[in-house]
Formats: sequence, structure tokens, C-alpha cells
Amino acid sequence: MAHVPETLRQWCHGTWQGTPIDTSIEELATDSRHINEAAHTAFFAIRTARRDGHQFIQAAYQAGVRLFIISEPLPTDHFLGAGFILVKNTLQALQQIAAAHRQQFSIPVIGITGSNGKTIVKEWLFSALSEDRRLMRNPRSYNSQIGVALSAWLISEEDSLAILEAGISQPGEMEALERIIRPDIGIFTNIGEAHSEGFLSQRQKITEKLSLFVHTPVIIYCRDYTSLHEAMLQLHAQTREGMKRRLFSWSAKGDAELLVTEKKSEGGKTRIQALYAGIERSISIPFHDAASVENAIHVWCALLLLGLDDQLIAARMMALQSVEMRMQTHRGINGCTVINDAYNSDLTSLAISLDLLESQHQYHRRSVILSDMLQMGRPDGELYEEVASMIARRKVTRFIGIGPALTRSKQIFRQQPGLKSLFFKSTEAFLNACHRIGFEDEAILLKGARSFEFEQIDALLKEEVHQTVLSINLTALAQNLAAFRNRIGPDLKLMAMVKAFSYGSGSHEIASALQFAGTDYLTVAYTDEGVALRQGGITLPIMVMSPEASAFDRMIAWKLEPEIYNLRSLEAFIRIATALRVSAYPVHIKLDTGMHRLGFTHAELDPLITTLLSSPQLRVASIFSHLAAAEDPKMDSFSATQAEVFIQSAQKLETALGYTPIRHLCNTAGILRHPELHFDMVRLGLGLYGVDSTGILHHELQQIGTLRTVIAQIKELPAGEGIGYGHSDARNTPRRIATISIGYADGYPRALGHGRAHVLIHGQPAPTIGVICMDMCMVDITAISEAQEGDTAIVFGPELPLSQLAAWSDTIPYEIMTGISQRVKRVYVTE
Repeated sequence: MAHVPETLRQWCHGTWQGTPIDTSIEELATDSRHINEAAHTAFFAIRTARRDGHQFIQAAYQAGVRLFIISEPLPTDHFLGAGFILVKNTLQALQQIAAAHRQQFSIPVIGITGSNGKTIVKEWLFSALSEDRRLMRNPRSYNSQIGVALSAWLISEEDSLAILEAGISQPGEMEALERIIRPDIGIFTNIGEAHSEGFLSQRQKITEKLSLFVHTPVIIYCRDYTSLHEAMLQLHAQTREGMKRRLFSWSAKGDAELLVTEKKSEGGKTRIQALYAGIERSISIPFHDAASVENAIHVWCALLLLGLDDQLIAARMMALQSVEMRMQTHRGINGCTVINDAYNSDLTSLAISLDLLESQHQYHRRSVILSDMLQMGRPDGELYEEVASMIARRKVTRFIGIGPALTRSKQIFRQQPGLKSLFFKSTEAFLNACHRIGFEDEAILLKGARSFEFEQIDALLKEEVHQTVLSINLTALAQNLAAFRNRIGPDLKLMAMVKAFSYGSGSHEIASALQFAGTDYLTVAYTDEGVALRQGGITLPIMVMSPEASAFDRMIAWKLEPEIYNLRSLEAFIRIATALRVSAYPVHIKLDTGMHRLGFTHAELDPLITTLLSSPQLRVASIFSHLAAAEDPKMDSFSATQAEVFIQSAQKLETALGYTPIRHLCNTAGILRHPELHFDMVRLGLGLYGVDSTGILHHELQQIGTLRTVIAQIKELPAGEGIGYGHSDARNTPRRIATISIGYADGYPRALGHGRAHVLIHGQPAPTIGVICMDMCMVDITAISEAQEGDTAIVFGPELPLSQLAAWSDTIPYEIMTGISQRVKRVYVTE
């Protein structure tokens, strides 16, 4: 449903600045990089701790946006034909407009909150209900203060039900989301430790989350969470006069509306029996882990509440599929990169995944493989006109449509200039013809409704690699970056370290995400790393920490900026700069303030200054040094001495140069422990990847990497038998052991054998036994009866921290991360 700007102004209680405009607004945007139909978009200039959206009004205007909601007056004569609505707070204005839009519809709305499982319950409900009705739900996990508002705006006349999840990180946030969602049915998934850092206690967190349901007639929850049940009873007791509220509880322990009487897992499936309304009922789900069972029971309760019959519920529950909540980016055949995004199939998620495709600057060719978009409630011609327009704007070179509707609409795509297009009536037809199409050196986006089974296409295009996989969560990376930005304030520059293959995580992919997030500088160790980033489309300034004199000409050719740490390297660079006739080329002067690794000492500054003053080929971009023990409180006096030497040396250089280069001293630990030493810029390294040696941001950072492998074989071992090379670790009892596909050639240290470490299988520890072999190792799974061949083993991840692995190995997280072999496949996920 489109609205006119005047309606939006009334809803957010704003005032026109300058001349009002009259158009139709169909989309809301808060990010100038993510704009689809610009002429029909309202841009909200939202202020955050790090960014002021007003700085991006010009970019949005150049993209074609003509309506802006602002909180500070602007010179409107610079924006011909644009309208500006002035409000006190642009985030609140966005939420007010979303709430008013939601109130235009009388359809039932299901609101979901809790610590974990919100997105899975939402997606499973959508899967179970969307076959016979048109539904709306949050794209991906858009459950924040901004995400919920943007999601509610998507409710349309064609929808018969909306499902919205809501997440909060601190007190007071849920009240605003409740005014937007106003759920008719509430689901509280569970209560756990996730996102607890903003709350004084678990009870406070429960109470805050429950404020989503203050006006909700029916709430589904598991009463086996004692604190949650007590809070539910308190909420029920506070129900206002005249309002009827029903607490639809379920329990495996007793006294609930749905009483679970048996849960039996076998062969990867679980059968759940329960007593509801005096009748014994049962469902089966294709999962056996406890979290999936809990999520499924919440869905079951909702389906019963909505009146579906038992036979239909049983069929829909058995048809549930694992929810992949993230876009996955991985290497494909013939030098391709594959973006697999079959998580959602709607226009909003298509726009998000097309943005990621467009960011693959290292490729000149980009292909989109798209299935029919189901349950959209729009005529095919109108729908695919919009899809074709979105694809053309993203500079896609080839479009492959799969499904009868797209095949019927092929002329729409063939009219797009510069777009080659192919069409197939089914996934099977495409698979049969795929060998004739050819994919090479291109970025490929897979976007398909689940019924089209695009996992078959993904498997066909996937590069054959080792079964051990390192998953890198780019969303967690961005959140870690935001956590540090909140620490340093909006005016300080931030340099991100992407050396050593981004600490083993993958240089280009990490650098691309950091560039998108607005990082100021990148740093690599060697010239080749910087060249690879430039070839991949990275345009940020890049400092090279260990420049080779033989590569100075390549550095200049690729606009890489060298760290200069002695006169020999300085003079060598000046010779190359002179030969290439460059002037004022940026260099970074490294000072040795006490670490005694590289850099100019204070005593060496005079010849340095003499050389710099006589070299117009160069300009000092920054002066920096390195704290040797920033993380250690016992060394704070030494850190203070280093800072004093740094300040004196930098001042001497600045006075001689006649200008003020950027100054930077702090690494990750220094950022957190020494805010007085932030100067003009800070260098963020391991903290960006979720490791905090100080413990200060422990609860805010997320480990971005998860290393997982698979069980290759399971053996039943008699008592007295040893394991592996040396026939060691014999026991006097029978054991069940698993051989997993990771060894020291993959970066799993040999020191971790003989029970010094464990992996996680089905969430349970499986200790190593015997020695770590080159390509595999053995673990004890005697206590994990459900383990089967082909199951996943977590080597490290959020639930088994990298720091723990490093402690077991008697080393540091840096060494573990950088030691992950290049034969281990990297997969990049975006939530």
C-alpha cells in the first residue's frame, strides 16, 4: 500500500521544511546504499552512535530519492524537487509511521520474542501456513528497532496474516516495538543468556520482553521455564479490566494446556505426543536436537490455536525444513563465487542479496538464477517487471529464470538492455542443461523458493573441497566493528587489520565487508595482499606493514601506502617515487617507542626529518607506534612510557614537517584499556574477529569464525584396544569412537591429542583420543549415543571459543586463526 508524503507527515507529527511534495511512497529506507525504487522511497536520516544519516542525504538524493525525514534543518535549495519533513527524532518518526501503517489492517498478527529460536519459529510458521494463505513476515531476522519498523511497512492488502519477530538488547526498547506490532497472538520462545549484557537480571530481561504482549489476548509459552512462568502469571494478573487474556502454556512436566507426554528420537526424526483439549495427539518432525523440538512445539501450539486439524498439522510439521538464516558465500567451480540465498523468496530479500552480488567487484560478470516467486499475491506481469528492473539496476549480465511463471514472463527480461536471459520450466530441466551453459570467473546469485530445491544447483556449482569448513559470519564482524565504534566515538578514525588472510578468515571478503561498513583504513602485511584487494575492487586506503623494496613500484601502481621504519627503506622508496615521477605520495612513519621490533627511535629522528624535508615525492600520512603490552595491567607504567616517547617524537616530526599527520598508537587491547591514548585513529585487529584478551567487551563481541568438520566413520572398540599411531590411549572398558575429517595439515594442532581437547557433537563434548594425524583425528563418543556418521563436529565456534582451543594448545588465538590451512573451505554467511 502506497501513501502520500502528507500522510506520513501527519503520522510522525512533523513539519514541512520548504515546499511539500506530492508523490506516492512505497518504500522506506535508512541506508543510502540499499535503495530500490528511489522515486517512491522515503529516506530517514537516522543518527546512531557512529553515523549520522544526514551525511548521506546527498547520496540518497543522487540515487533518485525525493522525500527525506530529517531532525535538523537543511538548506533545501540544494535539493531541487525534494521534500523534507522535519521531526524531533527520525527513528521515532520511522516507528510512528510503521505503527500507523500497521493499524490500517485488521489481519491477525503473530508477535514472537524470546532469547533464541525467534527466526526459526517464524519461518516454520510461515512454511506451515503459506500453502493456503498469503502471509507477511520479517525479512530474515529484521527484529531490531529499525528492522521491525521496515518489516511492518511491508504489510499489504493481500496479506491474511502477519508474523513479526522482535528482539531487544536493552531496557525500554520493546515498548516502541509493541506499538508497531500490536500482536493478536504472542509466542515467547524461551529465556536464555543471549543478549543479557544490557539487563540487570534475567527477570528484568523477561519483563522487558513481555512488554511486547501487554495488549495481546493470547500468549504461547513453555511453562517449564520457572522465571518465565512466574512473569507470565504476573502479567496475567495485571490484565486491564475488560480485556480477556489466555495463557496458552505447554509443558513436559505437567499442568499445561498442551501437556507433552512423550518425545522419542530415532533415525534423525522425533515423534512428540501430547494431551490437548482432552485428546491424545502426536506429530513427527525431521529433527532430533532439543532446540528444534522446543521450536516445533511452539509452532504446533500456534497451529492448534489457529484451528488447523490434526491431520494437516501432522503433514505440515513433518515437512518442516532446516532454516538457513544466512546468505552463504562460497567458492564455486571455474573461479566463480556462489551466493546461496534460498532462505527467503520475496522482493525485500531479493534486493538485499542483489546488493551483495553487486559488491563482488572482483568480477566483471554477474549471474542471477531465480525461481518463480510464490505466494506474492500480485499479477506475474507486474511482479516480474519489478524484478527485471531491480536486476537491470544491479548490472547483472546474465539472468536464468526457473519455473513456469518466469518462463511465461521471459519477454520482460529479454527487453532489458545488456541482459542475457535463459529460462527453464523446472530445476530438473536446468540441471540437465547446466553443462551446456557454462559458468566461469563470475559471481552467481542463487535465489529460489524452497519447493524448487535449489540446493541441487548449489551442489552442482560448488567447488569440490575438503569436508572441513570455516564459516565466517560477516554480520557478526559488522556488529563487532560497531561495538568498538561505540567505544571510540564518532570522530576517531578506525584502521582495520586484514593481514595474514584476515587472520585466516579470508582477505577480500572481510575487506569488502569492512569497506561497506565505512572503515577508514585497511592494513595488510605484504604488497601482494594489498594488490589482491585492489584487484578485488577494494578502494579504501591500504597501509602495507612489511613492504619489500623490490615491490615499491607495484605499491605505487596499485596505490598502496608503505610503512617506513628505517632510512634504508625510506631512501629506497624515494628512488622509486622519483623514477615514477610521483609527488606527495602517502607514507606511514613507524616509531620504535620501546617494543624494539621495527621503527625509528627518538635518536634517529633528525636524519629522518632531513630526508623527509628534502623529498617532495612523499607526504607523511600517519605517524604511529605499537604498544608492547597494552592488555597487561602490570605493564601499564611501561605503556605510559611508550606513550610519552610517542608524543614527544610525533610532536618533533610535526613541528619539522609543518603539518599534522594522523597519529595512532592503540591496538585492540589499547582501544579498550587506554582510551586516553586513542589520538586520531586506532588499529583494530583481533577484536574485530571476536577475540578480546582484556575481557572488557567479552559479552558484546561475537566470534565470527566457526570451524566444523564431519564424522567420517564410527567404530565400536573393545576393552583394552589402543588408538591410532603408537596404539595409545587404551582403556579397560569398551568405547565408541569417531574418526573426524580434520588433522594437523588443516591447522588442528598436534598438541591437542590424548584428551587435551574436545570437539562438540550434538552440543556435547567428545574428547580427542590418540594422536592427531595429518588429515584426521579420533574422538570418544561413548556418551553421545545419537552420533552418526556424517554428523557435524564443531572444532571451534561461539559455543567452543577459539580462546579455549588456544589455551589447550598453550598458544594464542592469533596462531590458531592464522594456522587454518588454505585447503579448508571458507564459507561467508550474512544473517
